[in-house]
Amino acid sequence: MDEIIAGVVGFIVRQTGRVFVWLLSFGRWRGEQLFGDEGAIHSAAGSLSFVREGRRVITDTGLLFFGIAFYVVAFVVVIAYAAQA
Repeated sequence: MDEIIAGVVGFIVRQTGRVFVWLLSFGRWRGEQLFGDEGAIHSAAGSLSFVREGRRVITDTGLLFFGIAFYVVAFVVVIAYAAQA
């Protein structure tokens, strides 16, 4: 059961990272395909992004990083807003 919950949370965070990257780059960058092997084929191990055909591609690790960063920033903003109220 824990593995299922961790998989769902990981999926949600990655998709959030995908949207966050797309919004920050105004659509110029894209996330790696959902079940694609682009990162394993075209980038170094553990990299957050790589360039393919002139376009920046964010790997699964990078999407996870950006997704977690989004939730951390959102949490800090909510705490700061609640502290002022």
